[in-house]
Amino acid sequence: MSSLRILARRAATASSRTMLSETSASNGRFFLSMSNKATMTTLASSSSSMSASEGSNLQAALPNNQKTSRRYKSTILPTSDSDKIVLPPMVYIAGEEMTHYATQLVLKQWINPYFNTDAWETFDLSCKARDESNDQVLKDAVDAGKRICAIFKEPTITPSVTQVKEMGLSQHLCSPNGAMRRGWNGITISRDTIHIKGIELGYANPVLFERHAVGGEYGAGWHSVGKGTLLTTYIPDDDNERPFVVDKRDLTDDNNVCVVYHNPYDNVVDLAHLFFKRCLDAKVVPYIVTKKTVFKWQEGFWATMKKIFDEEYKEEFVKAGVMSEEKSELQHLISDAATMQLIRWTGGGFGMAAHNYDGDMLTDQIAQVHRSPGFITSNLVGKTDCGTKIIKEFEASHGTVTDLWNDHLAGKETSINPLGLVEALIGAMNHSAMLHLENNPNDADAKDVHDKVFTFTEQLQRAMHNTFRYGQGTRDMCGPTGFTTEDFIDKVAWRLGRYLAKLDEAEFSYPPPELSEPDRQFRRNYDVDHEAAKKLFDKYDKDGDGTVNFEEFEKMLVKMGLAPKTKEVVQQDVKEPDV
Repeated sequence: MSSLRILARRAATASSRTMLSETSASNGRFFLSMSNKATMTTLASSSSSMSASEGSNLQAALPNNQKTSRRYKSTILPTSDSDKIVLPPMVYIAGEEMTHYATQLVLKQWINPYFNTDAWETFDLSCKARDESNDQVLKDAVDAGKRICAIFKEPTITPSVTQVKEMGLSQHLCSPNGAMRRGWNGITISRDTIHIKGIELGYANPVLFERHAVGGEYGAGWHSVGKGTLLTTYIPDDDNERPFVVDKRDLTDDNNVCVVYHNPYDNVVDLAHLFFKRCLDAKVVPYIVTKKTVFKWQEGFWATMKKIFDEEYKEEFVKAGVMSEEKSELQHLISDAATMQLIRWTGGGFGMAAHNYDGDMLTDQIAQVHRSPGFITSNLVGKTDCGTKIIKEFEASHGTVTDLWNDHLAGKETSINPLGLVEALIGAMNHSAMLHLENNPNDADAKDVHDKVFTFTEQLQRAMHNTFRYGQGTRDMCGPTGFTTEDFIDKVAWRLGRYLAKLDEAEFSYPPPELSEPDRQFRRNYDVDHEAAKKLFDKYDKDGDGTVNFEEFEKMLVKMGLAPKTKEVVQQDVKEPDV
């Protein structure tokens, strides 16, 4: 059958079985809302009848930006279980609830058919397992991470007082993330936006973020006290140095909470190098975020970052064209101003680095602007105790998704988007393969495994992203007619197998459609107050004609502090101290 006839048949099928809920003749973009989930299976499967020669001709005729690129050419498909590729060692930390269920489906259908994972070391960090082992399983997981240096972690639960009782636990359990950050000498938590080519999301281009992995409020000591005097004293390790009082204050209220914490700054040099290298590779402009105008003790963070930038990276950013000679100074943002810029700078193309708490808050904001916590990464970077190896732990940025787990237990349909989970799994597999090759640089088998892992993860990412683009995504992206958890994983498994089978052939594919941003009301936690939004609209619709003209719109943006500013003003935008 000719390519033209295939296209005609696909068009006819699409016309009869899909509903286009949003179209744009000017840019050819549309969002597919499926009336029948089987429809898209038919559409996607129809291309399988095309001959290899027809596919080759079509691929040759496509513009360069639509041809399939491939980093490695390595056969993946095994002929038997014994023929499966043996993956290098990796630590797999299992969690619980809906994300654990989804990960098990992913491993069963996307990973296990192609790989032998016997070298993975698995640790169950469910609350029950931690409680029964008196948290020995957490200690073992941390020790394994130190040895292997490549970790994939599912979301876990740090039980509240109420949950301790509900789960019948014998003790309170600390945050496993805190133990890991300390145990792996955490430097930074890298949180970046995830992008699906061809689908508009909150930020048009990548946003990179480095959150200092240690210190701050998370490790604070505290106590509730009454009236009295609080004395904070520093006692040096060096007996030749005298102790001194860091702070003394009189407490005159009957009810006070005293909090003490510190920020370790030795590893800020490592953080700076990681941050600037990543920004340089991604060609994005770096910004440092602190509240040093008020919190004077944060000056050291900024000073270290600026010193490293000026001495080792400033010229590199200019050479790469990321910054100009005239505007090559490292920019500082007060944390208050950063929260506003994150809303304004939806074009993306920037990076930020901040202290632990500020980084936590700001990356949550980035997640909401971009779409949800499932659309940003969360990768802990640390060092071995000897300082010679980098440890990387990859996890989804979101939690265990308790509401969907309760629905699943009740026998209801669920539709969890595994994007963040799978991007983390891909990162861990790639890092594991890279470490294996670094440890065995002259081993042909290590090189072969490395290439096959990267080939596979590239095709897995492509299969998952294209499934969204073909309108076969989960309900947070496609609305009520979107795929269930199980159907989506089935569909990606089918598409992945198809892509892997064609690695050694002349590849071809119809370019997936370009999609506008899926409506945010598809999200489970969509909670916009329509009545309040209508009142706000009416406030700026001065003439009451049901529309907001440009003048009214501009006034609204200024009033809300969201108006775009010239680049010169943005760079000087510093909020005055509020104390």
